[in-house]
Amino acid sequence: MITVGLVPNREKPSANLVVNKVKDFLERHRIKLKEFSCRFDELPAGCSLADELAGWQDQIDLIMVVGGDGTILRVARDLSSWQIPILGINLGRRGFLAAIEVESLERYLQNIVGGQFGYEERMMLQAYVKRGDKILARYQALNDIVVSRGPFSRIIQLDTYIDGDFLESYLGDGVIVATPTGSTGYSLSAGGPIVNPDLELLVVTPICPHSLSNRAVIATASETILMGVSSHKSPVVLTVDGQEGFSLKDKDQVVVSKGREKVRLVTFSGHSFYKILHQKLKD
Repeated sequence: MITVGLVPNREKPSANLVVNKVKDFLERHRIKLKEFSCRFDELPAGCSLADELAGWQDQIDLIMVVGGDGTILRVARDLSSWQIPILGINLGRRGFLAAIEVESLERYLQNIVGGQFGYEERMMLQAYVKRGDKILARYQALNDIVVSRGPFSRIIQLDTYIDGDFLESYLGDGVIVATPTGSTGYSLSAGGPIVNPDLELLVVTPICPHSLSNRAVIATASETILMGVSSHKSPVVLTVDGQEGFSLKDKDQVVVSKGREKVRLVTFSGHSFYKILHQKLKD
């Protein structure tokens, strides 16, 4: 028998209803449960869920997340080092990361109770911000690292290199470096390719480039992407999975590479990437 750690996003309107259904089902099947009872917006600034949930790591076998893709991204980043499978129950819209829709909740909870599930490992990104000789910040991401213009600025220039080889001075709104998991997110909206998450590679996608020749580039997972900010008159921002941010200055460098950690996402028999892709893009 497994022990489940339940992490709901209580800011979602229907979260309490779904949480009660999950708790009732697990209780009826005598599954042990540990519940995260706080709201995410009540956590102190910069607080990691790994700190907030200290003690869970050796007590649970599965993390059940009730929320949208944003909630799953937060949990994945904060708890990736635990290497515990994460099961997403979708309360958002498309929900590419969630394995369960609310409509089919009980059927898949039966699979969990019966041990009829597996997991797939998804690569992550690691990134750091360098100013002169100093490293100012370090991040990891499951979806993407984005360097983009501020809300009221002009176009920016990002001098981009792959493994030290000059790629392009991108003029436009910015550049996205995405994982295969993140290829169905912001990168897709910016014209990037859809990539099977079983692959390990980096997708470099310019945002609204001011040149018709600028297109997305695929790099291997062993290569490193460096983006040098060359926009002294325009504010530039780094964002991590669309959730964390850092204000950049002219001549700052953002260095992105494959992360050391991997995220384990629960899967069920019959759930293929292409079936899910067809269903989600059809909605």
